[in-house]
Amino acid sequence: MNYLNTSEMMQPGVWGWSDAEQEQLLSRIDSIAPILDAQAPESETLGHLTSDTFEALRPLRISHIFVPATLGGAQMSPRHGIELLERISYWSGAAGWVSMVHASVGAMSAGYLPDSAVAELFAPGVDSRFSGQGAPTGMLKPVDGGYLLTGKWSYASGLEYATHTHSAAFVDDGSGKPKLGADGKPIILCTHAPVETHQKGGNWDVLGLSATGSIDYSAENVFIRADYVYPIPTVELRQKAFFSLGLSGLAATGHSAFAIGVTRRMLDELAAFARTKTGRAGLLGESEAFWEKYGRAEARALGARALLFDAWSKVEQAIAADRPMDRRLMSLVHLAKSEAHEAGAEVCTFAYRAAGGTSLRSGVLQRLYREMMTATQHMTASPTILAHCGRDLLGLAEGKQWQLLDLV
Repeated sequence: MNYLNTSEMMQPGVWGWSDAEQEQLLSRIDSIAPILDAQAPESETLGHLTSDTFEALRPLRISHIFVPATLGGAQMSPRHGIELLERISYWSGAAGWVSMVHASVGAMSAGYLPDSAVAELFAPGVDSRFSGQGAPTGMLKPVDGGYLLTGKWSYASGLEYATHTHSAAFVDDGSGKPKLGADGKPIILCTHAPVETHQKGGNWDVLGLSATGSIDYSAENVFIRADYVYPIPTVELRQKAFFSLGLSGLAATGHSAFAIGVTRRMLDELAAFARTKTGRAGLLGESEAFWEKYGRAEARALGARALLFDAWSKVEQAIAADRPMDRRLMSLVHLAKSEAHEAGAEVCTFAYRAAGGTSLRSGVLQRLYREMMTATQHMTASPTILAHCGRDLLGLAEGKQWQLLDLV
């Protein structure tokens, strides 16, 4: 694999993670790659990562890569974090998916929870990992000292190895209906609670990413301390320029990284397969038509990755200047994320069909294809988001702003 060297573009003094540390960490990932790669099939059978896979990842403390250094995190730049998650996803799509969930949600909790909660959840020696869902499908009943949480949520990727849930919920107005804020909209809070206080549903039966264990889960009158919630939309309490990315911006790092990592692996696997099919006319590696299509696929994949790193370079420049994210920067982030998924879907479809019966059978090519197709179904890859980006780039979004995944 040839990973782009982005070190010359990093802004000194802003991030707590150096280029030298990044290279060491990437080397560590490559050292555990045989475990991630070899155990991917067993993880699929289990419906979650194998214990060996998780234990190989655990020392990397992926949940803390974007956490401020003052809280014991790496305080990585976005591009360093994307590069790291890309490398994990290359070796195991499911491991990359779980890692990106723990990384992005860990950042959210560190950026938006009150000081008292952060002091506990990110205390020295504490290795908190968060999984859950941000759709408000629960209800919070106010009680002394906090709330009672009841509800059911879906797609809790990585919950098997999380320590805490993070779950969005409406605040009960006392009559069982959502309480309205001063703006007339329902008040939504993101809650945090130990995983063992919730009930897990074993219902993850899907086309791809089955090893992520993205099960449903529920709560029944679970007590949530008043300081273990943050509002949605968020209010950044620390590193305000960075955390002005909001929930969707932080999530975009991981989803984008997953897509380019899996896409790169698919092309590398196809190239290795094609090289074995040479030696006489008519075989894949001897086909000029295949060479042309493969070249186009490489161009699409490399172009998507370059766009992604260019967009995040602009974000990093704004953060270095202590400027919060504006509408255009967020549009570029979402545009690059969309292209990473669209290019990935196109490339993986090409590779799947080009390999013929080999990709039809159980194996790496088939798994990568299923993983990418599943990733494109996630709400962060919705075509509606791309439409909002197009509206802004057309100059038709004056007075609008990004709120989660909508331009309003």
